[in-house]
Amino acid sequence: MEYTDSMKNRLRRIEGQVRGVISMMEQNKDCREVVTQLTAIRSAVDRAIGLVVAGNLEACIRIELEKGNDPDRVIKEAVDLLVKSR
Repeated sequence: MEYTDSMKNRLRRIEGQVRGVISMMEQNKDCREVVTQLTAIRSAVDRAIGLVVAGNLEACIRIELEKGNDPDRVIKEAVDLLVKSR
């Protein structure tokens, strides 16, 4: 699977958010503000996981169809990955 620049940029933004939370902690910011930012990070990571799995699923299904195979196994693996990530 090819990881797109969009996917990598999304992770770079998450990296920046994490650095921001560390800075907030170093400044002894209010717990609610820190938790709010951590929740935003978790949501961003969940969306990134979804994009990676979706991109991989699409590519794998195409390959299976080209081989004349049933893509059900690939779909099940993708669903398992999503469930496992939660």
